[in-house]
Amino acid sequence: MSGQTASAVEAALRTIASPDLKAEVARFFFDGLGETEVLGVGIGKVFPVAKAHAGLPLGEIGRLLDSRFYEIRMAAAAIMDFQARARKSPNGLEALYRLYLDRHDRLDNWDLVDRAAPHVVGQYLFERPRLPLYELAESTDPWRRRTAIVATWYFIRAGQVEDTFAICAMLAGDGHVMVQKAIGSWVRTAGEKDPERLRAFLGEHGDRLSAEAIRMATEKMPPEERRIFRRKG
Repeated sequence: MSGQTASAVEAALRTIASPDLKAEVARFFFDGLGETEVLGVGIGKVFPVAKAHAGLPLGEIGRLLDSRFYEIRMAAAAIMDFQARARKSPNGLEALYRLYLDRHDRLDNWDLVDRAAPHVVGQYLFERPRLPLYELAESTDPWRRRTAIVATWYFIRAGQVEDTFAICAMLAGDGHVMVQKAIGSWVRTAGEKDPERLRAFLGEHGDRLSAEAIRMATEKMPPEERRIFRRKG
């Protein structure tokens, strides 16, 4: 497809960038920007640009991941997601999965992980051994640990919650707030499939979870039960 280049994606994003939005966009980058910069494109406006370039070749996605700009890397994550969801991906799911893991250092924020991990990583591993998720859970990098949790969304959707609870149990004492938030959100979602498993998880691991993770995990419980688990945490 014509125009399917990293340069075209960057040019499209620069066209809609506003310097006035830089501070607002930067707020979404959790650990501070460091060497990352922002263009000033609202994240919701990145996705239509990514969709318009959803046929991007793998090497060009890699070039987007090389960018120092947050929104450009978000476009890469979104393009990977669009391709993974497509029935006929131009790059193939395995290639996207390998790129995601090989370039995880560039997927260094919670929303970059959340955008691509379920369909790129979770979908690829759905009918394969899931050991890579447990290896990610043991990483010193919090975003890799978040991937280990977030990727299991694809399993939960299919009614499989074992890996979600197992990985969250491994990470229950994790000190990073965005890993704790992932635990809270994902065990709550898995608990919609298996409420008893959620109760058992909170009973066993609640004392290692953050208050925020427990609050998120119990959001859909009856008020009295919610209070019991929140006191435990």
